[in-house]
Amino acid sequence: MMNTKNIIYWLARLLAAGIMLQTLYFKFTGAPESVEIFTTVGMEPWGRYLVGVFELIASVLLLINTTAWVGGALALGLMTGAIGMHITLLGIEVQDDGGLLFFYAVLVAVCAVVVLWINRATVSAIVKGITGRP
Repeated sequence: MMNTKNIIYWLARLLAAGIMLQTLYFKFTGAPESVEIFTTVGMEPWGRYLVGVFELIASVLLLINTTAWVGGALALGLMTGAIGMHITLLGIEVQDDGGLLFFYAVLVAVCAVVVLWINRATVSAIVKGITGRP
């Protein structure tokens, strides 16, 4: 039987991956909302495709047990950028969406933090190995 920690862990991973995968359709098909967003931030079309590819990679990594922490780190970085763009250039609400895209970015970021927190021993060991600090 799964304990509460495992349930939260899987929910965070599935929710983050699900949201990012769902938005790929709009990025890759050139939906007007995506084009407007990436035009406003000066990254259309290359940024739209690049962010979509990174979100796809993060989603797949989140769904694999051994790489979930890497997906969480990538998702957190991507969502930090998205949140920053909303706050500085786009505004919370885009095309009368009631702030839904902003909310999704925050939700994915929170899920990514949960994934990283649950994997903190692994992340800490990797950071220590890279920096050479005990």
